[in-house]
Amino acid sequence: MANGLPHESSRIYFTDGGMETTFIFLDGIELPEFAAFPLLDSDTGRQRLRDYYRADLRIAEEHGAGFVLETPTWRAHADVGARLGYDATGLDRVNQQAVGFLRALADDAAADVIISGTLGPRGDGSVVGEPKTAEAAYAYHYPQVRSRAMAGADTVTALTLTYAEEAIGIARAAAHFGVPAVISFTVETDGVLPSGESLGSAIERVDAAAPGAVAYYMLNCAHPTHFEDALETDAPWLQRLRGLRANASARSHVELDAATELDRVDPEDLAVRYAGILAQVPEMSVLGGCCGTDHEHVAAIAEAISSTTDTAELAA
Repeated sequence: MANGLPHESSRIYFTDGGMETTFIFLDGIELPEFAAFPLLDSDTGRQRLRDYYRADLRIAEEHGAGFVLETPTWRAHADVGARLGYDATGLDRVNQQAVGFLRALADDAAADVIISGTLGPRGDGSVVGEPKTAEAAYAYHYPQVRSRAMAGADTVTALTLTYAEEAIGIARAAAHFGVPAVISFTVETDGVLPSGESLGSAIERVDAAAPGAVAYYMLNCAHPTHFEDALETDAPWLQRLRGLRANASARSHVELDAATELDRVDPEDLAVRYAGILAQVPEMSVLGGCCGTDHEHVAAIAEAISSTTDTAELAA
């Protein structure tokens, strides 16, 4: 981590797109339980991951930007692990291995790289399901956070969270191990969390319940048309929102879950929307994609942002 974290810098950081949808729909790779982490357990899987990450790293290098390498461990938690044959020891091994795997990639990269130990919600990332208390979320996610922290991740990033209590539990676990947390919420087509809470309220509640634990917040797994109105505010919480990983498709979570084909949409359209959001929320500095996005979307976003922002001259 050469220049601190994104919220401590004025530079742009890119990250990858929708790993799982890229592998499944574009590369024809089977991912049981929508989980990419088992790829770390084979030579062919590790090579596919290297190729995937390097394609996006080159984009950051070409634009003089930083890059956030997210471990392929969004689904590497106890419930999913058990269904895939990974016990607690196996999950600890693969979660630590993921950080080391990305560290080796970072050592060969020309870009300034942040290693993010990624985790996901206990549920499927689009519905709340049976919500847990912050205390229960802390206990459930504690082993995952510990694995990433022990392996030396620069941050622990929780993607696609649907309610504040789970975010609070994860943030408190990260604080216990002294690693900065990054919390990324998802919203429905009406711009509010699947729990029904507003984005601003969720951010404020997490900050109040876990003071100083969250480095910054992100949005992911939603199309810009779903949340643009929610960003039209001068409330203080908006300055805490530093990252965006949007979906290519404007379909709802329910529609995407039922889809049998990839709704990839035009990368240029998404890129123009990103440029507009960055103009509206200049604090946004971590930019990538989520479901339906791939290297072409990340490249288009980089081009659109670079046309208005000199990423090469934004110093940490």
